[in-house]
Amino acid sequence: MVPFRFVHAADLHLDSRFAGLSHIPGPIRNYLREAAFAALGRLVAVAVEEEADFVVISGDVYDSADSSLQSQLRFHEALTEFSKRGIAVYLIHGNHDPLDGPRLHMDLPEGVTVFGADLPEQVMAVRRSDGREAAVVSGLSYPTAKVTENTSLRYRRKEGSGLFHIALLHANVDGDPAHETYSPCTRRDLIDSGFDYWALGHIHKRRILHERPYIIYPGNIQGRSVKETGPKGCYVVDVDGGGIASLRFRELDEVRFLIRDISIDGIVRETEWIEAVEQSVEDIRALHPELMSVVRFRITGRGSVHRVLAEKGAAGDLLDELRRREALRAEQGLFRGLVWTEGFSLESGTEVDRERLLAEDSFLGEMMRVAAESAGNGQALDELARAALAPLAENRELRRLLAEIGEDEMRAWLMRAAETAVTLLSDVMEPGEEESRPFPEGRNGQGGR
Repeated sequence: MVPFRFVHAADLHLDSRFAGLSHIPGPIRNYLREAAFAALGRLVAVAVEEEADFVVISGDVYDSADSSLQSQLRFHEALTEFSKRGIAVYLIHGNHDPLDGPRLHMDLPEGVTVFGADLPEQVMAVRRSDGREAAVVSGLSYPTAKVTENTSLRYRRKEGSGLFHIALLHANVDGDPAHETYSPCTRRDLIDSGFDYWALGHIHKRRILHERPYIIYPGNIQGRSVKETGPKGCYVVDVDGGGIASLRFRELDEVRFLIRDISIDGIVRETEWIEAVEQSVEDIRALHPELMSVVRFRITGRGSVHRVLAEKGAAGDLLDELRRREALRAEQGLFRGLVWTEGFSLESGTEVDRERLLAEDSFLGEMMRVAAESAGNGQALDELARAALAPLAENRELRRLLAEIGEDEMRAWLMRAAETAVTLLSDVMEPGEEESRPFPEGRNGQGGR
């Protein structure tokens, strides 16, 4: 086996729309529209810089089956550049860009292989420097948008070959609830297959599921919302003469999505909070001077300033001002270092004496106890959440979004809801009134509980 190097990318989603962004000025909107194409250009540059022998792309080149003319031409341009550099490309199509989607019929540049949908083909990849056989590459494209069978079971090693075997697969491994369950398979299916490297696509979060065999999600090359935070890019994979791979991640994204926490603990005045947000914006600008950043500020902690943020619209006013400042930068063409605030997520609360409430025999005390007990019991939390969110689950899209919510986030929702209720009810009760209202007897024959 000869040493070689390849680049693994997936989920280019050319022409993808950015989700959750509103009131965007024209120049910024145009810059965002180009972000995925800029990431594609960087993918080509990385492959050239790293002197890769070949590149594998594991599905969802385009964001929809009916891809735009621009995205098809730009991708063909990138493939042509790979070909000119002598870098072979092996790719499959996924659920977003299946083979039955309407597209231009363009001749593929030399060295580009698009795998079909019948059986996983086996193609010999060679080392660029001397043309020696380096790896056997197999792949299977989606014929239509919905593939529900376990297609990994159709892959086979090349009989009698001792070369490194790479399989391109666009699939949901182990049933990730945040993504559609297309081409579902298990980690065990892939481990037992005999392949040396599973070049996966479909999940947009970078993951190394297993080593030897390598089961790898590189994530998408450009984030599209605050659900896709952090660096996005590809893996550069070096395989030595013994078939051992080492991976290096290379960033490709043009726009970086971030979530930043700002605590109101210890903050008394509104101006202090404003200064904290403004400082965080400048910290992000300094941290990513070559990128445009899109940030959601998550306001956490407890303090008196919470009511100002929640009731007087201070967060909305500051949001407008932050956006105005960045729009001025965009008008001057200063997109690198630009920090666009996507919004504020108000997860803070007023100062609540939780220990006192948990101990007292009152309606508010009972409410806090129920919340605390449910938060500490996974089954109880699930039952309470299902009952409370049942009306929302009737909507298909909302049901899908709710399925993405983890237990920790659900627990945080519950405790914030309880604290918000305490705050609101405390405001409408006369001082001392709450303490004078024990629970009536009924549920268990005792006052309170």
